[in-house]
Amino acid sequence: MKGKLEITHPAEGLALLTINGTGKNNHADVGLAGELRQLCEDINFDSGIRAVIITGAARKGFCSGTAGGKKSAFSLSGPVAALNCPVIAAISGEASGMGLELALACDIRLASVRARFSLPHIEKGLVPSDGATQRLPRLVGRAKAMELMLTGETITARDALQIGLVNRVLPQKELLPYALEMGRNMAGKASLALKYCKEAVMEGLDMALGQGLHLEGDLYFLLHTTADRTEGITAFKEKRKPRFKGK
Repeated sequence: MKGKLEITHPAEGLALLTINGTGKNNHADVGLAGELRQLCEDINFDSGIRAVIITGAARKGFCSGTAGGKKSAFSLSGPVAALNCPVIAAISGEASGMGLELALACDIRLASVRARFSLPHIEKGLVPSDGATQRLPRLVGRAKAMELMLTGETITARDALQIGLVNRVLPQKELLPYALEMGRNMAGKASLALKYCKEAVMEGLDMALGQGLHLEGDLYFLLHTTADRTEGITAFKEKRKPRFKGK
């Protein structure tokens, strides 16, 4: 593996990003952030990639660490949140500090039973600075988010599932195979439909209900002008698997 981040393509339309940073818990640093930013930019320009999985290298945690000192000069969550396609986090071991902030920027979070989650910034006289103060309350509610951030406590995968921080908890050996199967399933869908579905949800969260419904309607009708929508209808009539091209 070159650098601290490797990209592979285990299936057509699917990109697997594997973090191999410093130490057993994949400590976040500016080098990892730079590689992640570049890869995410490349993915957004690659119409052939329709889904992304982010995970830690074998026998390592997902990602950990806080930037410390002044407001972080680098971000892990920003580039991932800007991805147009769906992003799955496959979390094994520790996801703390910027690692949890990275996971929060993903669309779906799968965890192994060994996973642990924390935002320990308060113990160092800091506050989360890579999106957690905004994304965590939207995901688990204000009360639980405040508890996690103000105490800096570590929670288990089962606790994370109970509060809605993760979507599913799996045995360690089943985590990556499950994530890959989910990713392959998504990658088989029309990329524009995936993109617009994600956009409707993420943008709609910051809108009044009426505005969100209007956005949903606009994106729905926009899809009807695409070649992929025509291909979907044709494939259904011909009882075959559609061949989407992202157009």
